[in-house]
Amino acid sequence: MSKDTSSMIWDYLVFVIFVLASTFVAVYSRFFGPKEKTKADYVFAAGKVSTAAMMLSIARGTLGVRSFLGYPSELFYRGSAMWETLYGMVLAYPIVCFVFVPVYFSLGITSVYQYLDMRFKSRLVRCLASGTYVVRQLLNQGVTVYTPCVALNTVIGIPYWASIVGISGVSIIFNILGGLKAAILADVMQGLTMIAISVAIIIQGCVEAGGFVDVFNISKKDGRLDFFNWDLDPTVRVTTTSALIGQLFMSLSIFGCQQNFVQRYCSMDSQKKVTRTLMYNIPVITVLFSLSWVVGMVVYAVYSSCDPLTSGYIKKYDEILPFFVEDRFSYLPGILGLFMASLFNGALSLNVSNLNSLATVAFEDFVRPLPCLKGMNDSRQLWSIKFIGVVFALIIMGISFGIGLLEGVIESSMLVTSATSGPLLGVFIMALVIPVANWKGASAGVIMGHIIILWITFGGLTVDKPPAKSLPLNIDGCSNSSFNDHILKVEHRALSWTPTTTPSPFTIYNDPLAPLNTTRAEKLDPLTALYSITYMYYSFLGCIITVLVGWTVSYFTASESDLYDEELIHPWARKMADYFPGKKRQYVSKREDSTRKMKRSGSTAANLATSSNSSQLANSTKQDEDNVKSGTVNAGYSPDMPMEEERLSIKVDTHGAIVSNNNYLKLTEL
Repeated sequence: MSKDTSSMIWDYLVFVIFVLASTFVAVYSRFFGPKEKTKADYVFAAGKVSTAAMMLSIARGTLGVRSFLGYPSELFYRGSAMWETLYGMVLAYPIVCFVFVPVYFSLGITSVYQYLDMRFKSRLVRCLASGTYVVRQLLNQGVTVYTPCVALNTVIGIPYWASIVGISGVSIIFNILGGLKAAILADVMQGLTMIAISVAIIIQGCVEAGGFVDVFNISKKDGRLDFFNWDLDPTVRVTTTSALIGQLFMSLSIFGCQQNFVQRYCSMDSQKKVTRTLMYNIPVITVLFSLSWVVGMVVYAVYSSCDPLTSGYIKKYDEILPFFVEDRFSYLPGILGLFMASLFNGALSLNVSNLNSLATVAFEDFVRPLPCLKGMNDSRQLWSIKFIGVVFALIIMGISFGIGLLEGVIESSMLVTSATSGPLLGVFIMALVIPVANWKGASAGVIMGHIIILWITFGGLTVDKPPAKSLPLNIDGCSNSSFNDHILKVEHRALSWTPTTTPSPFTIYNDPLAPLNTTRAEKLDPLTALYSITYMYYSFLGCIITVLVGWTVSYFTASESDLYDEELIHPWARKMADYFPGKKRQYVSKREDSTRKMKRSGSTAANLATSSNSSQLANSTKQDEDNVKSGTVNAGYSPDMPMEEERLSIKVDTHGAIVSNNNYLKLTEL
């Protein structure tokens, strides 16, 4: 699968130009665009990103570069079962809109894990969640950076080290010069390029296969299109059931609990805009997600009678799409370079976006609370976040180099990435919708969820799972004219490890022709059956275990000290609280005691004014009095809050006591 170097001059030229164009986005954002004067400008893009750009950025962050290569090869060699994960993605959007966003947006937080600290009054819970996110994203980004390097090395001969250093170096430039806005602009440019390339591949494939109807019929006839398999066996790799349930919980964890997505929500200027953007994104993600599968259909239709893998022209599943571009677009100089640049920039844009979020989380949750950094001004905070981003970029670069050297570590890292979604989602569900949940239950739930899921995950690595039949491949139609003349066979089929780029979190095969595992649980002993559970259920199991353990521990350890502001749980949960097990929920703003039945007079504000807080409320306007009666007034900036622009919410309880939404301390007692 190689050309003469002299014939690839245009490909190299286009590749370099496109990479430089992406780098210019960061330069433009820094020197020609609006200046980033504050941390808020860097972290939240100052709320100046359009809805359309945000939609495409969220969609790009959802799919990723591995999907661009992985979905076509998934359909070619394994069929369309994985496409049905779309059901879970689509269902996740409205749930995030109406359950997660209303609570997040009203708090004005910088790190989404800061919410857990506010809800549970525990830095332990906050650090457990944010630490999970940081470790998972570092490992995941190491794989993301390395993924396009395989294709770049195979197709146009760029060494692995050069690709890794290139992606990491440009990411550092983006991190220093840009910010969230630069990351979103890179996402938009990269997303549009991938769409254009996908459409070009579909058109070329349909022309060669005889039209889209023929493409569909060939794929259907050969078993590539197989939907609505409701098999409940948890050991089958992918079914409609596991795709729906597993991806729903995975997507809720990604869209609702990951900093890189919540950071985008909070960068918008209104909650209504966030909801509108996410709901509009449903058709966008449906089209973009399906586009890669249509690409797989046309590639299969073209090669249905002569599989390049079986015939020895490629070594791995995920080389099928680069092979198609090199084989069928040879008449267009530079198109292969554009395709490779798209892979390079795809990894780049995701790396930039995640570096921004990782640095923000690390600073807010681990660095800023240090006593020696108290009183740090906004400018120093901004440069601290950028410095942390550079450190993370170097760590990711090191992980990427390790991926190319240590095969055992890689599979483990990808398994960890898959296994951590459930516990992370579980602790947020406890915080949002389970009123009785406290920090003891949340901590116990997260820890137990991680232990059990990681035990199942790594246990699965030790199980000898007997293979089953894979989808058939055909080479009966191969001839000297099947592929372009400049395409060469590989000298031998190497079985050395390379990371998969399929959407599977960890399905890695040493032999590219190894059949799929569809072993059924009834043929296995109980422990082997447990280890054989498909990875599609890991997020679901992790979430359920975390919630059940956390809820149980909270039920038996609840105390008066667990009181928190009622605004920190979803309004629906407050209304349904009486139906939950345990004592009736009490909040700092609504204490139940012997005086609760006393009717409050219409002169509540005057009564407060005569208390020890009279100096604060004596000059209140009529609007302030109305706010006091309703239980809420506004105060100025609190140094404990993440940004100068944010305001502290003051609650007035049924005793007439002022209670802080941030530190939950009762300031006065009548």
